[in-house]
Amino acid sequence: MSELSQGVRGTRELPVTSENTARALGSGELDVFATPSMIALMEFCAAESVLPLLPAGSSTVGTRLDIKHLSATPVGMMVRCETELIEIDRRRLVFFCRAYDDAGLIGEGTQERFIVNDAKFMEKVAQKNR
Repeated sequence: MSELSQGVRGTRELPVTSENTARALGSGELDVFATPSMIALMEFCAAESVLPLLPAGSSTVGTRLDIKHLSATPVGMMVRCETELIEIDRRRLVFFCRAYDDAGLIGEGTQERFIVNDAKFMEKVAQKNR
């Protein structure tokens, strides 16, 4: 297993379908790739990029986003996300994210994620129901 370090990169692709449009998600009225869909792709890409490098029973949770959606993407195009781990502060990870469609850059920004022990994290969540 490799060590977690700055520079870890992730890449994911996703087709734009009627299910991930602004109209379908309620974030707008148009049949274009939704901002929430772009953000979810960025979060997934970053989380998956470091998952194999984490201790067993651990994952990451998103805690902060600073993302700009720069250009609309129509149904039928592919969206590609690229992430890079740019900062590590103990359990806090910061990623730079970019998303592209066939015409170019459609979104970019940073996201912060924290490394958590899955069992302890879910135990804390379950206590909210008590």
